[in-house]
Amino acid sequence: MHRKNAGDFHPEVLRWFDRFVHGQVDRRGFLDGVARYAVGGVTATMLLDALSPRFAEARQVAPDDARIVIRTVLYPSPEGYGSMRGYLARPSAATGRLPGVLVVHENRGLNPYIEDVARRFALAGFMAFAPDGLTSLGGYPGDDFKGGQLFTKVDRDKMLEDMVAAAVWLKNRPDCTGKIGATGFCYGGGVANTLAVRLGGGIAAAVPFYGAPPAATDVPGIKAAILVQHGGLDERLVAGWPAYDKALTDAKVVHEGYVYPNSVHGFFCDATPERYNKEAADLAWSRTLGWFNKYLRA
Repeated sequence: MHRKNAGDFHPEVLRWFDRFVHGQVDRRGFLDGVARYAVGGVTATMLLDALSPRFAEARQVAPDDARIVIRTVLYPSPEGYGSMRGYLARPSAATGRLPGVLVVHENRGLNPYIEDVARRFALAGFMAFAPDGLTSLGGYPGDDFKGGQLFTKVDRDKMLEDMVAAAVWLKNRPDCTGKIGATGFCYGGGVANTLAVRLGGGIAAAVPFYGAPPAATDVPGIKAAILVQHGGLDERLVAGWPAYDKALTDAKVVHEGYVYPNSVHGFFCDATPERYNKEAADLAWSRTLGWFNKYLRA
């Protein structure tokens, strides 16, 4: 079955896939749910295969690109799982200190797509660090379905502490300017919001993509500049944006928010063409780089 775009799928198929990737239904539940839409010689299993990520096809920056330097590193997380692993990328030509960007994955672990996003930030002149929240279980297993299963087995409170520790580790690196930002997708978007609360003035900016907002009572503790990005068809999260916007406004937090029309949850991920909206993703990326350039380089 050839690769398809979002418009090639019945909207209900995409809704079932969204439930599947968020653990609301298992594989069998997804297959049963989309069976009625599997027509014309297409099976439910073929639909799932068409919806599965194709990382190599979507890669924008090769790991061996001479313009960047990448390596896997360990960092301490005393309040989390102890010793964690992450993916560090920085421009090879940089000689001085750089602002840092923490890149937090979805509920699949540190997959090749997130590594590629980190490399994109390195090409833009940042030192990017992407921690793997599945380190305690051996790390991302090389398959998003298996990664999603492992994700459910990690203690969420400890994993959050691992992300906080990653941000602190990045901020305190001698080759970092001490100004850091955080971005993330889905689970990682929620973490980016939470880091803004937890770190207060210790983080300069956050760009959550389709992430859960913090509690309204926590928003006054945010000192970072917040850029919120949602897909217009992501109804549940979009419904929560006005209240978050108001809380940020009331707390006098510098912020902007954008809801991209005709875009679903995960619209930025080019490894999943059924969700990817190139026009929205390109605009969101431009805004992200502009935001971090403004607030991390000042």
